[in-house]
Amino acid sequence: MASNLKIFEYLPNYKDDVALIDRGNSHTYNQLLSRIELWDRVLSSYPENCVFAVEGDFSIESVSLIFSLINKRSIIVPLDIKLQQINDEKYEIAAINYIIRIIGDKYDIELVKSEQSDNELYLQLYEENVPGLVLFTSGSSGKPKAAVHNFDKLLKKFETRRPIYVTINFLLFDHWGGLNTMFHILSNGGKLVLLEERSPDYVCKLIEEHQVELLPTSPTFLNMLVASRAYKRHDLTSLRLITYGAEPMPNSLLQLVNKIFPDIKFHQTYGLIELGVLRSKSENNDSLWVKIGGEGYKVRVSNDMLEIKSDSAMIGYLNAPSPFTEDGWFKTGDSVEVKGDYFKILGRKSELINVGGEKVFPQEVENVILEIEEVEDVIVFGEKHPLTGNIVCAKVLLSKGQEVKEIIKAIKMHCRSNLASYKVPIKIQVSNEEIFGKRFKKKRVKS
Repeated sequence: MASNLKIFEYLPNYKDDVALIDRGNSHTYNQLLSRIELWDRVLSSYPENCVFAVEGDFSIESVSLIFSLINKRSIIVPLDIKLQQINDEKYEIAAINYIIRIIGDKYDIELVKSEQSDNELYLQLYEENVPGLVLFTSGSSGKPKAAVHNFDKLLKKFETRRPIYVTINFLLFDHWGGLNTMFHILSNGGKLVLLEERSPDYVCKLIEEHQVELLPTSPTFLNMLVASRAYKRHDLTSLRLITYGAEPMPNSLLQLVNKIFPDIKFHQTYGLIELGVLRSKSENNDSLWVKIGGEGYKVRVSNDMLEIKSDSAMIGYLNAPSPFTEDGWFKTGDSVEVKGDYFKILGRKSELINVGGEKVFPQEVENVILEIEEVEDVIVFGEKHPLTGNIVCAKVLLSKGQEVKEIIKAIKMHCRSNLASYKVPIKIQVSNEEIFGKRFKKKRVKS
C-alpha cells in the first residue's frame, strides 16, 4: 500500500485475528488486507482527483473499499443505500463523478460525470494530495449541508493506541459516528460485528452470539430496547460499556437503564459531522454532565452556546456559508450549562421554542412527560400561534391498552406541577407510530 497514513501500517500487525463479522462470516485482518488490494486493482483504472459516492452499509466490501479510496486519495461520499430517494440531491451537491453501489458481496460502478469539479474546497484537497470525506447533515432545518473534510486530519487521532472491545457497529455508514467506531476498532486490532438490521431483538441476538462488549448507540434506541424488553430475551452479560450520543439523553431513561443494567458502564459521547468525535468523560454513570475536548480540541462557551476549535474540523461546506468565527471557532448551535469542567447539553438552538419571549427547550419538557409510567416515548415541538408566537406541543407514544383521554389529562396535570406555565404543552397528540427517524434519533419539526 502506498499510503503514508499510519493506520495502514497497523493493519498487517493483526494478521489472523478476526477483524470483521459480516452476516455471520468472520474475516481476518489478512483477509481484509486482501480485499483492500483487490479494490486497489479495480480502482487503478479510474482517474485521480475524483469524487466517489459509496452507497451501502457496513460490510467487508464497503469497509475495504473505503480503505482503498483513502489509499487512492479520492474524495469519498458515503451514503446509506436504504435512503436512495434522498441521495439524488446529494449527488448533485457533492458533484459526484462515480457511484459505487454495494449490496452484499456484489457491486456496480456508475459514471455520473467525467468532468472534475472546480469547487475550491475540492481543489484544495487535490493540491495537497490528500483524501477527502464529504458528510451530510440531517437536513432537519432545510437542505442537508455537505461538510468537506481533509480525511488525513480526521484519521490522525487513530495513531494513538486505545483500549478496544468487541464492538457492534450500530451507528450508520454515512455518518462519522459509524466511521469513527470502525476506524477506532480496526486501527487497534479489535473485532467489529456488523449489522444487517437495527431492531432491538436482532442487536441483542448478535450481542449474545458474539459476546459483544461495547454497544455505541443513541438514547432513542435505548428507549426502544427498554420498551421491547428484548434485553430479557437474550443474554447480555458480555456487555461492559454502552456509549450514547447524537441527541440529548432523557434523565429518566438514563436512570432506568442504569437500574436495568447495573454492571454496565454508560458513557456520553459528543461529536458533530463538522468536527469529528471529541474525547469525552461522563461525570458518573447516571449523570448527564460530561467533560469534552481532548487532544486537538479547544472548548469555550459564548452566550450560553458551545463553541469548539479543532485540528480536524471540516474545511468548509459545499453549499452553505462558513459556520466558523473569525478566529476559527465552530459555532455548534448547542446550548449548554457549565459546571466547572463539565457541560450539560440542553439542546439545539434551532429547536428552541419561543413562547411569548420565553425560551423552552424540548428536552426539558420531554424529561417531565417521560416520568409518567404509561408514556413510552415523546417528542416535543413548537407550533406557530398568533398571540404568543409559538405554543408547546407534544406527540406521545403510549404503552398498549391505555385510555387516551385519561393519559392526556394526567400529562397536563403532571406538567403543570413540574414546569412553568409557558412550558406546559397546549396540544398533546397520541401517536401509534414510531416518532424517530432512520438515524434512531428524534426528529423535531417546527411548523
